[in-house]
Amino acid sequence: MGKNQESAKAIIAGVGGVGNISMLTHCATRLRFTLKDTGKADTEALEGTKGVLAVVKQSDTALQVVIGGGVEQMYNDIMALPEMANVKGGEVEDDADDGELTNDQVKAQERAKTKGKNKWVDSFFEFLSDSFRPIIGVLLGASLIIAIINVLIACHVVSNETQSPTMLFCRAMYRGVFYFLPIMIAYNGAKKLKVDPWVGAAIMGAVMTPEFLALADPVKYASIFSTTDGQNAAQSALTCVTNATLGTDSCTTQVFGLTMQLNDYSGNVFVPLLMVAVLALVYKGLQRIIPNSVQLVFVPFLSMLVMIPITAFIIGPIGVWLGNGLGIGLAWMNTNAPFVFAILIPMLYPFLVPLGLHWPLNALMLMNIDTLGYDFIQGPMGTWNFACFGATLGVLIIAIREKDTQMKETAGGALAAGLLGGVSEPSLYGIHLRYKNVYKRMLVGCFAGGLSIAILGWLFPSTLADGTVVRGVTTTAFAFTSLLTIPVFNQMWVYAISIAIAFAVSAVLVATLDYRTPEQKAEAHARIAREQAKASGAAPAAAPAATATAVKAAPKAAPAQDAAVATNEVLAPIAGHAVTLEETGDAVFSSKALGEGLGIADPKDSKVVAPVAGILKTVAKTGHAYGIKTDDGVEVLVHIGIDTVKMNGEGFTVAVAKGQRVNAGDLLATVDFDKVRAAGHPTVTVMTVTNSKKLGGVTPRTGIDVKAGDAVIDIAR
Repeated sequence: MGKNQESAKAIIAGVGGVGNISMLTHCATRLRFTLKDTGKADTEALEGTKGVLAVVKQSDTALQVVIGGGVEQMYNDIMALPEMANVKGGEVEDDADDGELTNDQVKAQERAKTKGKNKWVDSFFEFLSDSFRPIIGVLLGASLIIAIINVLIACHVVSNETQSPTMLFCRAMYRGVFYFLPIMIAYNGAKKLKVDPWVGAAIMGAVMTPEFLALADPVKYASIFSTTDGQNAAQSALTCVTNATLGTDSCTTQVFGLTMQLNDYSGNVFVPLLMVAVLALVYKGLQRIIPNSVQLVFVPFLSMLVMIPITAFIIGPIGVWLGNGLGIGLAWMNTNAPFVFAILIPMLYPFLVPLGLHWPLNALMLMNIDTLGYDFIQGPMGTWNFACFGATLGVLIIAIREKDTQMKETAGGALAAGLLGGVSEPSLYGIHLRYKNVYKRMLVGCFAGGLSIAILGWLFPSTLADGTVVRGVTTTAFAFTSLLTIPVFNQMWVYAISIAIAFAVSAVLVATLDYRTPEQKAEAHARIAREQAKASGAAPAAAPAATATAVKAAPKAAPAQDAAVATNEVLAPIAGHAVTLEETGDAVFSSKALGEGLGIADPKDSKVVAPVAGILKTVAKTGHAYGIKTDDGVEVLVHIGIDTVKMNGEGFTVAVAKGQRVNAGDLLATVDFDKVRAAGHPTVTVMTVTNSKKLGGVTPRTGIDVKAGDAVIDIAR
């Protein structure tokens, strides 16, 4: 058993036990659970588990547990638990005869639930993400090797003589990752599209062989040709034209009597991405027409026979043209509008990364290195990363000041992952996206860093090895922007000053202005007081006062409920007729699996209000459900209509947000019940006390007409 044994057990218990898991996989920073019932997951327990940075619920069955850089070890330790013995490869083995969906089908369904209205756009970015994500580790490793080599050169430990055996070997240590990157991406992309990944890798490999390269340079690859006549014939068929913009030669030759444009595809990312998209159509088409008994032989064979020529003649040149065009366009912007470019990149990244929309820019970075010999996007991007890490430092400073152990661990781990690994996800998912005020402070740091790199880059342009003058910071390697990779940047001092400014501005703003709303700050103070009281064995006497003070400081915030006052009644959220849970017509509520409660049928108003005072723990994006937890621990669920989640928010106007404090009677939502009826859904509003079993008694008052604000449920301790 690994070092995370206790945490692994706690995580499985926190998600509702192994019996509640339909599927478990992991990505670069997160454990991805598909659960049979997320209601069984204890979010608070999970977030309090050592090693867990955050918990993100994506849908009714999808739950992500953010771990950070140690996610693979945590995943392995979870899979090593004895109770996980029936789980193979991260997926629970299904009984083939039970008629249930396969794990792949469940995965497809759950991903479909989280997609937006433009599903093809979601699928495209998901394809890009999954094509790159598995090779993040080797890309990071290669960038660190480059950084170490640069440091050794600067310290005169190794010579910078490019043709020396030592330097050639050092280059081979990292060059292999970037040279064979198209094959890796082809493998991952084909796998994502449910095509034999080795077929994708083989097709891309065919146009990277010495034989293919010899078509463009017969002299260099003279050993490929068995005779001098063969070499001369290849050379005579070759026609080359110099590209004035890029300073490179574009060559063509004759194959099967057709003109083929020749390119060096090493390091290219657009060609494999385009190729596997076409391969998926060919491969799956062959699967439909070839009998199952001979598919193993003929589907890969015919796919290669068709796709290798298509890639060499059509897809390859298109991919190179696309990459060159985008790279030249951005290079023009960087040269002619450097201030706009240097500020735009770090200001956009904070919004692109959480949505996974940054992968196209990452692909462009790799293409720039392949075509131009350098990249100019990573410098401005680095200022965003360090602004992000600076904001995390600000949170850590506040956590230390307030003796907030929970946030101190979260921020400390995220900061280490960022500064040493260049990974922003622990900061984003563990802190920034949970406390939106962080973005207001962090964006100032992004702007300051981008402006710094623009000004210094303009005043002190750099000259590349080929004599090209570039304004801004460049790099010849794809690097994760961390402290360890600073040496890979040209104009290193400009880059170092710019990221330091971005880091310091964000850290100071967050540390001085805080990262929480008054309500969030009050809730945190109350939690800290409870934790300290629990640790000392004393009652948390100071918590109510701290909460009241903090909330009073915010003019628009509702006053906190005194923690000493027990919640004895739950009020009606809407006017109508109170009925029993059995009369609501919903099997889950009728079973009281979600606690004791009642329904309010025949709504007389369109406004739904809070039935108790407390913190909103759940606010459905569709506006149909709200979960409120009172200061003394009563948890109330308000569910408007039956199956109204299927309306996707149509007819629901939400007036509150998750984490907000509300008083009894505050507006939660305005509902167009005519639209609910037109959609064929019952209009009964169900209200339950979800933690009824922990209370002394929960008694609903049914069979009566009520107005909003009337007492309808009695609570006993």
